[in-house]
Amino acid sequence: MTCRSFLFAVLLLGAPAAWAQQEGPRQLNTLPQAAPAPVAAPDTVRPQLAAPPALSEAEMRQQQQQRQMQSLPPANTSRYAVGLKSGQVYRAYDVEIKQPVFGRNFLLLDGQQRIDFDQVRYYEDETGFYVRTTLPKSRREATLRRDRVGRLSLYSITRTQYAGGSPFGYSPFGYGGFGMPYGGGFGGYPYGGYRTVKTSYFSKENGPVQDLNVRNLSVAVSDNAGASALLAQARRYQTITTLSYVAAGGLLVAGLVSSVNPNATGPTISPLVYAGIPLLIVPLVLQGKQQNNIKQAITIYNSDNNAGR
Repeated sequence: MTCRSFLFAVLLLGAPAAWAQQEGPRQLNTLPQAAPAPVAAPDTVRPQLAAPPALSEAEMRQQQQQRQMQSLPPANTSRYAVGLKSGQVYRAYDVEIKQPVFGRNFLLLDGQQRIDFDQVRYYEDETGFYVRTTLPKSRREATLRRDRVGRLSLYSITRTQYAGGSPFGYSPFGYGGFGMPYGGGFGGYPYGGYRTVKTSYFSKENGPVQDLNVRNLSVAVSDNAGASALLAQARRYQTITTLSYVAAGGLLVAGLVSSVNPNATGPTISPLVYAGIPLLIVPLVLQGKQQNNIKQAITIYNSDNNAGR
């Protein structure tokens, strides 16, 4: 009995410890935590890298420009076209106009091939597109620069002329019908001298070249109501301008005659001279409005016809 009692007592004492070992993880229900990572000591042996130097404003601007240029598409080498009257077309990287003192003018392509102007129908270079055609009321060919492309294409020719003794440096009625920008120019200082004159022309649907004036344009845009209305107003401005110049000229002449009257006791200036000065200012204002109407009429005609196609 003594041994049996001893074994029973041992079981009673060992059961709580085993029970605690089984129930411990169920009560905690947590994973074992990892040990904290060791903090690295500061590296006092390896040398620290120096900060990049600050860029100046000029260097930053240069880098920005380089980035902008890199974003552009690759450049294509330009080849200019030279069309002959025979229908043959040449392509060249360089087109030069040669005007020798003796002999005829010619084009030099790429510094090698020579083509006489009489054979050229059109050509282009770095300054623009040019055509060789006969001007109105003329039998000689001239070179015109194409300024605008459309159903109404604009062309111009620039010449240097002597302005004479006109105190205004230009004719009151313009050159080629209109004065600037469709003709006209400025004279030298104070009176006379040389001036650059730009005369403009137009062609409808690549037809014959015509003088750029209100009458010719009115016929060309007769199928467009908006453009016709603007040109009708430009015609009225032109009429008022002509009458103002005539009236101003008459008053100035009458005033000068009265000023040199031998019966006068001393040198006097007739009031008619002062009355003619405002009449000379009126055309300057109306010519600007007239040119604006012509420009708008051409723009409306080209835009309306392009939209209708």
